Amino acid sequence: MILDELPVPIVLAPLAGGPSTPRLAAAVSEAGGLGFLAAGYLTADTLRARLDETRALTRRSIGVNLFVPGRPTAPETVARYSAGLADEAARVGAPLGEPRFEDDDWRPKLDLLTETPATVVSFTFGCPAPDVIERLHGVGSEVWVTVTREDEAVQAVGAGADALVVQGAEAGGHRSAFVDDADDRADGIGLLSLLQLVRHTVAVPLVAAGGIATGAGVAAALAAGASAAQLGTAFLRCPEAGTNPVHRQALASSVPTAMTRAFTGRLARGVLNRFLDEHSDDAPVAYPEIHHVTAPLRQAARAAGDPDLVNLWAGQAHTLGRDVPAGELVGILAKETDTALTAASARLRRS
Repeated sequence: MILDELPVPIVLAPLAGGPSTPRLAAAVSEAGGLGFLAAGYLTADTLRARLDETRALTRRSIGVNLFVPGRPTAPETVARYSAGLADEAARVGAPLGEPRFEDDDWRPKLDLLTETPATVVSFTFGCPAPDVIERLHGVGSEVWVTVTREDEAVQAVGAGADALVVQGAEAGGHRSAFVDDADDRADGIGLLSLLQLVRHTVAVPLVAAGGIATGAGVAAALAAGASAAQLGTAFLRCPEAGTNPVHRQALASSVPTAMTRAFTGRLARGVLNRFLDEHSDDAPVAYPEIHHVTAPLRQAARAAGDPDLVNLWAGQAHTLGRDVPAGELVGILAKETDTALTAASARLRRS
């Protein structure tokens, strides 16, 4: 497996929605980690172009992440929430978007990845059907599934997943749960606990994700049984990332994070701001409908430099991010990981 071949056990999180770029993915792979491209929110044609650009920048392995389609939400549920955003639209001078359900170009993207395979294809928001996994195996791709609970891990392994991305509650951006639970606002299993539980339950390799920003965090994940650590927020301030300036500024602040459905209708972690604070209690489970409703507001706010209407996705350790090139960051993290593991081993020997 690719995890056995990586010079550095660091995987770039997909970072859908803007930060993901071919330059960022290529830089991480060139430095010895595994770069990922986000397919989320892209058409299959745009994904093809980004794959071509990435492959022109590196001959090393890369991964591609897809969103597993969900189910549509009752229109009246979305309409009630949208009605409460009228003042926000007036304030920013942008219309609300039209709510719609779509499958994120699911089949065309699978066709593309069969035609031009990636080393790894990972999935978020659910477990693909066994026949989808078999199809990707047939062209030589490894299949990874992101899980947030033990039962999800069992389901993914049963469907044929080669490895699991174990996402702790500390992670920034959308929670990758197979089903977004309407009663779940902030709780979730932390990464260290989840790694131990999943490692006890299944035997496939694990990639740890959630709140990892330093080599010490990578070392902790490896010690807990992961084969590699997946970092996303830690790379958002790298120059290769497509992170918006408003988002970059928030990442460098000490403002804490919280969970919300206010921006997209799916539970996600971001830096606290006014929109998150005022609308989280009313936001229903309605993804991607609410994502489309708020998209014009968020776009206008980014253009105006207004952080209070932007989804500032970030993990709990976002204050530890660094403004350095991605390849340099991979090298720094590798050295920090080695130092942390050496120190831990020395302490055990003293015992």
